Amino acid sequence: MKPAPFRYVAPRTRAEALDALRRYGSDAKLLAGGQSLVPLLAMRLARPGIVIDLNRIGDLAYVRPARGGVAIGAMTRQRAAEDDPLIASRYPLMVAALRWVGHPQIRTRGTIGGSLAHADPAAELPAVAAVLGARFVLANARRERIVDAADFFTGYLTTALGPDEMLTEIRLPPPPERTGWAFTEVARRHGDFALVGAAVLLVGDGEGRCAEARLAFAGVGYGPVRVPEAERALAGERVTEALAAEVRRIVSRSVEPEGDIHATADYRRHVAGVLAARALIEAASRLEVRT
Repeated sequence: MKPAPFRYVAPRTRAEALDALRRYGSDAKLLAGGQSLVPLLAMRLARPGIVIDLNRIGDLAYVRPARGGVAIGAMTRQRAAEDDPLIASRYPLMVAALRWVGHPQIRTRGTIGGSLAHADPAAELPAVAAVLGARFVLANARRERIVDAADFFTGYLTTALGPDEMLTEIRLPPPPERTGWAFTEVARRHGDFALVGAAVLLVGDGEGRCAEARLAFAGVGYGPVRVPEAERALAGERVTEALAAEVRRIVSRSVEPEGDIHATADYRRHVAGVLAARALIEAASRLEVRT
């Protein structure tokens, strides 16, 4: 199929893009890497009156230090983030998750902001943003506002972005001193959307115990799903095979996925628990112990 007719504009500055959003609002779609929007246009599942192409706005693509953490421009390509030494040194969990996103050719075009704003429940980056405590800078022609990851994903393929707003920056807070991390997923084939994905971040106390645990899952809800009961079970504990098995049971009974043509709800529940246990053991192996 071919897309329905639409107007096309290619602003060269952020201000021009925001002005176009102000004028066209809900009738417009933003084009970043195009890995999600272009197929939707081709299948006529999206029929915007105007497409605003952000690819000529160079100052939306960057990775730089910011208040002890890192700021990532929304148009930063996924491949660039995957290869960035600053992200690798401070947030290896993000690098690990990015390697599960499609294939290198996809990541070369796909953007960090585009994936997060599209908010596919099976995507890897929303789960990573949830456990890293990311904050999102949303801008329109008049102002900016900052939204926490917990409040950004509001429904299926839906975020806190208003019709005249665009995501301009992702801010990651300073990483804790001692962390263990892991990301894993199950897909029908490598590069396919995840049936279930699991992101785990453990903050260590220096003695091999978890001072704090963060778990987020993809593919089992309308967005990244945290499991507070599992996180509480890990606080102050050493991760053992027995504790990982208990967390597996907690996760499997806590998540509420929907079934579809790719996997039943029961299968997704089971896989979420298995991946939680697997990722916990891997993350715990990375916790530093004082010597």
